[in-house]
Amino acid sequence: MAKSDDKEASSKLWGVMATATTLGSGIVARKAMTATWKAATGHKPPANPADPDVNFREALAWAAFSGTFVAVVRMLAARKVAHYYLASTGELPPGLRADGE
Repeated sequence: MAKSDDKEASSKLWGVMATATTLGSGIVARKAMTATWKAATGHKPPANPADPDVNFREALAWAAFSGTFVAVVRMLAARKVAHYYLASTGELPPGLRADGE
C-alpha cells in the first residue's frame, strides 16, 4: 500500500474514532449530568430551559452546568482516543497538533 493510501486510511479511521467518541461521550455526559442535577436539587433538570414557565435561575444554572459538563466530558474523551491513536500509529491524528507546532 502506498504512503498516501496509508494516510487516507488513517484519516478515515480517525474520523470514525472521533465521531464515535463524540456520540458516546455525549450520551454518557447526559446521563451523568441528569443524575448529578437530580442528586443536587432533588428533581429532574428542566426539559426545555427556554420555556418561559421554567424558573430563570434554574434555566440559567442548567444551561451553564450542562454546557460545561458536556464540553469537559467530550474533551476528556477526545484526548483519550487521540492518545490511543498516537500509541497505535506513532503519530498524532490528522489535524491534531500539540500547541506551538
